[in-house]
Amino acid sequence: MVHCRTMQTAVGVFGGEAEAYTDGVNVPPLMVANTGNSGHPAISSLNRPPFVAVELCRERLGVHPCDKRQSIREYRPLFPAIDFSLVENDDDILWKPNIRETDEEVADRGQKFLKWLWTREEKEIAIVTHSGFLFHTLSSFGNDCHPIVKSEICA
Repeated sequence: MVHCRTMQTAVGVFGGEAEAYTDGVNVPPLMVANTGNSGHPAISSLNRPPFVAVELCRERLGVHPCDKRQSIREYRPLFPAIDFSLVENDDDILWKPNIRETDEEVADRGQKFLKWLWTREEKEIAIVTHSGFLFHTLSSFGNDCHPIVKSEICA
């Protein structure tokens, strides 16, 4: 989850309450107040699961400026409790202005993400990403299933 909006969604769904800051508890927020001019209060990381940014599960890469992420140094102050240590480069070196990632390349990247996911020791993991990434990743499964099952996987 490396796009600002994706991170806002993740912390909005899985983050704590703003009241944690008024109770004298000193924990870094998952998201500072008014990130992206959202008008939302800061969201607490108190008693929340770890949030880890992983570039493998980004939306399709290339051409469209909306699919290019900002630098990690810009995200860190906005999302202090998110772990960006797995993002190898501060700047977005994966996005290319004139080369759009193919469906097959998205699916291949999705397979790499799933292989990485299996290495995690957590028993429960929530993945917050874009629908296009999920569609192309999951479309590579179920080819040996009945067509109805395959259509459900890809729906």
